[in-house]
Amino acid sequence: MKRPSLQNLVVKLRICIAALVLTILGLVLFSFTIQKMNEDFLKQLGIEKADADKKITNSILGGYLDAYGLKNAKNIALGNRTAVAKDLLVYTKQFVGSASFKKEYESLRQNNKPQANETPQTPEVFRAELIKRAKEYVTQTEELVKNATPDTKKIFEKSLADAKANLKTTEDPNNEMLKIYQENYGMMVKSNDESNAARLKEWEAKYPVDPQLFIKTRLVQFLEETKDIDFNAQLTELKGKKVFVNQEYEKRRSNRWKMAFRAGKEVVEPARAFVQQWITEIK
Repeated sequence: MKRPSLQNLVVKLRICIAALVLTILGLVLFSFTIQKMNEDFLKQLGIEKADADKKITNSILGGYLDAYGLKNAKNIALGNRTAVAKDLLVYTKQFVGSASFKKEYESLRQNNKPQANETPQTPEVFRAELIKRAKEYVTQTEELVKNATPDTKKIFEKSLADAKANLKTTEDPNNEMLKIYQENYGMMVKSNDESNAARLKEWEAKYPVDPQLFIKTRLVQFLEETKDIDFNAQLTELKGKKVFVNQEYEKRRSNRWKMAFRAGKEVVEPARAFVQQWITEIK
């Protein structure tokens, strides 16, 4: 069965709750209150509470809108959009403080932790490795000479002579390449350590220990993507699709900005106020 697109669901519901959450809060089309969280209400959506919670988790942690599976969404009564918006945010705020969400976040955090680059080999180990490989190549080439045909024997003998010369150069304590490696070893270690530290710092900033700080970045993103919306913008129909008359809006505004427009002022403004207050509570 073909998955219903998010856009089609939004059109059918005519309220695009997705604008409340965008990539931030996730449960785009759920309109339940904490008091109304009962099996009868969820049956309207054709989804269990566990699946609803999973959609919130996917949307917040994954940065996308998980609306698939809302098979009964088109049958939901619209009701009071402002109240629905607040209820969605209240429920989401409550859920992201749960142990199950924290566990999922920590798993995401650890899975994205950068692996440290290996420290460069010490000059002694580096030299020993080069000598080892040079000796192995000599041995392999000797076998080729031993088993060569008259037509190829001279070729392999030349290769063997080159291999032995390379071994001699590698074993030379005054080998120029090894001297350069030793001179630059300290700088290589420092550069490697700085690279590891920078990547770790970037990871810690993107995935802080406290999941609330991670959520805060999503909330800030929501405010950024729902600002300066012209709710009085005119629409026209083009090839069966509603588009903005103002081409600046149609071509340059993001899909999330357009989703917020479709949600309406009565949905977005209360949501922005709620999110702004939520942000102040996250230390």
